[in-house]
This record gives sequence, C-alpha cells and structure tokens, in this order.
Amino acid sequence: MWHKPQLMTAVADLLLLAAGAALLVAAVIWGAPRMRLIPLNEVRVTHELQSVQRSDVEQALEDLLRGSFLTVNLEALRLALEQLPWVRHAEVWRKWPARIDVRIEEQQAVAHWGEGRGELVNIFGEVFAASLPEGQRLPRLSGPSGSAGDVLRRHEEFARVLRPIGRQPVQVALSPRLAWALELEDGMLVELGREQAKAPIRMRLQRFVDYYPTLSDTRHGRPLAVDMRYPNGFALRFPASAGHEVKGKK
Repeated sequence: MWHKPQLMTAVADLLLLAAGAALLVAAVIWGAPRMRLIPLNEVRVTHELQSVQRSDVEQALEDLLRGSFLTVNLEALRLALEQLPWVRHAEVWRKWPARIDVRIEEQQAVAHWGEGRGELVNIFGEVFAASLPEGQRLPRLSGPSGSAGDVLRRHEEFARVLRPIGRQPVQVALSPRLAWALELEDGMLVELGREQAKAPIRMRLQRFVDYYPTLSDTRHGRPLAVDMRYPNGFALRFPASAGHEVKGKK
C-alpha cells in the first residue's frame, strides 16, 4: 500500500471525512440542549389590528408561552388565536434569534345572522360568533343551516335591484321551504316566494321596483307588505285593512 500514493490519498481523505462527521455529531449532541434553552424574548403581531384586542391575544397565548424559543408549540399558539371571536385565521412562525411573529386575518362582518343569537356573517358568507361594537348597524340575514353564503349573495343582488328607488334591504330571510322575503329600511315587507323558472326571484323584485312609486299613492296609504308571489300581479296589505288589493299586470 505504501507504494500506492493514490490509495494512501483516498484513505487519508476518508479518515478526514470520518473525523469531520464525528466532530459534527459531537457538536450537535453538545449544542442541541443548549440551543433548546434559547429564551423567547418577544411575541410580535406584524400588523395593526382592527377588531381583535391585543389584550385578548396576550391572554390567549399567556399559558402557552412556556419553554424556550425552540420548544414553544407554534401549532398550539395558532389554534389558541383562532378561538378568539374576531380571528378568522392565524399564522405563527419563529423569527431568529428569539422572537415569535404572528399574523392575524380578522373577521369582516357584513350582517347579523339568525334571530339574535350573537352570530354574524363575514364577507365570505361564513357564520361566526362575536359581538359588534356598540352603534354599528348591519343588515340581518336568516335561513336554514348552511345557507348563509346563498343568503348573503341574494342580499347583495337585492340591494343592486333596489338601488334605483333609493331603498335597501335591512333583512333578508330564506324560509325552510326556500321562500324569500325581505324588509326595507322603512319597514315594508316584500314577499318574493320560491325561485321559479318562469318567474325568477330577480324578475319579481324588479316588478316591485317598477311599481314602487305608485304604492304610496293608494287610498289606503302606504302598505305594510307587498306580496310579489303572483305570476302577473301583486297583493298589498295595509295597517287598517285585513283584506288585500291586487294590482299590476293581468
């Protein structure tokens, strides 16, 4: 072997590689426990919060920030944040050398949901439980379980159709039988019924818009409710009358 320099060089390289690997393993074994002891110095929310209170964030994370920078459970932190009422989604990651960064996607409420159970609907049509700030007013939507997205889309559609007469729906309801009704800000109820191929909901509401200027000119005064479920007409209900007056095209 001594007369084969190439073989000797290969053996030397192999020994050096083995020695380097041994040193690396030793360093890891020696340093890992010490790395795990790096203290966690800061938790930072990376952006301004609108609806979520920083005090709520601190309280949610308080009992979970035990251990070091490397041992704190990021998934537990994320799940705890997503339990807060106004948090839709949270991201948590380590920022070297000793900080945890947090990004929170807040809920954006656009309507109440149901009958006063403290539930709201966000911009994605998802229902969540939270309390609105005092004085903030939102329309109220209701419907069968799982229908919040459909009801929200209908509310947006109804608002567009009603815009020419300067009215907005403050309530939109979908019944268990899938019949639609809405209430305007002046208290007038508009019953639209179920979706039909020959008389779509949007067409019935448009008919209401077309006749709306004439509704307050009747001898009975302004109607409390307008029933648009008729194929070619509509019925009016007045405060002092138990009867109905049918108007519209025949």
